[in-house]
Amino acid sequence: MDDVRAEVGRIAREAVAGGRPADWFEVVYAHAGGDPALVPWADLQPSPAVVRWLAASGPSAARAAVVGCGLGDDAEAVAGSGRDVTAFDVSATAVAWCRRRFSGSPVDYVHADLFDPPAEWVGAFDLVVESQTVQAFPRARRAAVCAAVARLVAPGGALWVFQRLWEGDAEPDGPPWPLRRSDLGEFAASGLNEIRFERWQRPGEPDVPRFAVEYRRAPAPAAAVG
Repeated sequence: MDDVRAEVGRIAREAVAGGRPADWFEVVYAHAGGDPALVPWADLQPSPAVVRWLAASGPSAARAAVVGCGLGDDAEAVAGSGRDVTAFDVSATAVAWCRRRFSGSPVDYVHADLFDPPAEWVGAFDLVVESQTVQAFPRARRAAVCAAVARLVAPGGALWVFQRLWEGDAEPDGPPWPLRRSDLGEFAASGLNEIRFERWQRPGEPDVPRFAVEYRRAPAPAAAVG
């Protein structure tokens, strides 16, 4: 796995240096050739934090989006809560992989670019789940990534963000590029209000601090009656 991570890091840094910070995802999935062991973040199970938050929120028929869906495990968990899920990734290979893994799934798996989504997605989702996509971009792109995620949230809707937490003095040598607590101000700048923040750790990774945070967008103003 160390060799795999080193190779993925090389691919990512080359893409970033070439001014194409989103291109490396497709390269990694395509090079994997259907072997999830060659995708370092592919656990083949949903994030424990996502599962815990879904359990706490209860079932819902709301419309949800899963950003950077990867191999689809988080998307399937969200759909299992009753939500109508659109899951998308910039990697066409990853999206095709999801469709094979979860044939017959109610999730709508879509090949789409976070920075240029279908117009009908903007402000359309009652819940947006963002797990580990922001940290996959260098800090120079952080404001743009956060703004792109935030604009999917409908009036009155929620955004759940699950990322690694960075508490070091020097900048992280990614990928990934974990977030500082102060980086979350980028979501507030996009009109979202922080509701809760909690730290968490994956079992077996006691030295990797992570966080989960929920945001809400204010409801649309009520129409005037006259």
